[in-house]
Amino acid sequence: MQYVVKRIREYLGLSQKEFAEKLGTSFATINRCENGHNKLSKLAQDSLIKLCNDNDIPAFDFILEKIANEEKACNIPDNRMVLYHGSKSGVEGKIMPSSRSECDFGKGFYLGTIPRQPLTLVCSFNKSKFYIVSLPKSIANSFTFHDDIEWAMFIAFNRKKMKDIQGTSLYKKYQNLMTGYDFAIGSIANDRMYRVLDDFFEGVVTDAALISCLSVLKLGKQYVCLNEAACRQVKIEKEIELSFFEKEIIQKASADYRQKGLKLTDEMYKKNRRAGNYFDEILGEAN
Repeated sequence: MQYVVKRIREYLGLSQKEFAEKLGTSFATINRCENGHNKLSKLAQDSLIKLCNDNDIPAFDFILEKIANEEKACNIPDNRMVLYHGSKSGVEGKIMPSSRSECDFGKGFYLGTIPRQPLTLVCSFNKSKFYIVSLPKSIANSFTFHDDIEWAMFIAFNRKKMKDIQGTSLYKKYQNLMTGYDFAIGSIANDRMYRVLDDFFEGVVTDAALISCLSVLKLGKQYVCLNEAACRQVKIEKEIELSFFEKEIIQKASADYRQKGLKLTDEMYKKNRRAGNYFDEILGEAN
C-alpha cells in the first residue's frame, strides 16, 4: 500500500513527519512504508481511514492509479488484452473453470475489463487477492452477448429462474447455448444490476426497463473461461494483495457507486413503466 499512502500524504501537502503525527505513528514508520519496507499497523490504518473520510480524500482513485502503474510495469504484449480477476482466497495451482454454476454465465473462470468490479467483489474477504491477467486478443470459439434480452434470459437460466419451464424449447435453448464454446463474453451484472435483475425476475419491471438500466450503468464486460482449454490461455501477470485500509476504502466506494446506480435505475423504471414484457409473460409463451 506504499503508493496509496504516499499519494494521500502528497494530496494533503504534508511532510512525512506531519503525516505521521496525523496518524499517531512515527516518521520512520511512514518513511519505511512509502519505501515498501513495512506496512502500517491496523491502528494506523484505522486512523488513515478516518483521515480520508473526514477530508474527502479520493483514496479509491489512488488505488486504481496503483493498479494502473502495476499494469504498466507488466509490459503486456500488444497481442494480449488486459483483464482483471478477484479471488476470495487467492488463485493456487492451475487456473480452472471452478466458479459456482449459478454465476451469470454458468460455471467458469471470470475476468473483467475494468478493475472496479473484481475489487468490489472480493474486498470483504480477509484473504482476498486481486489479479492483473491477460488473454490473447484473438480468442476463438467465443459467444458474445449483446445488451439485450438474451443476456438477461441466460442469466435467468443460470440462476435457476426457469425451473417451471423445464423441457420446453426455450429452456433447452439456454441449456445448450454454450455448447461448443470456450468463452462467453457479455456485460457484468454487479451489485447495482442485481437489484434490477431480481425485480425483472419477480415481475416488478419489464425487459425494456432492464435493458435500459443495463445501457446507462456501463458496468463493463466480463470474459468467462468456460473450460480448461480456455483457462490455459489465461496468464496471471501480477498478483496484488489488498491491505485492510484498501479493502475498507473499496467497500465505501462500492456503496457510493451503488447509491448512484440505484438513482439511475429508478429513472429508467419510470421511463419504461408501460413498455416491454414481464418475465412471467416470456415464460408463459414458452409453455
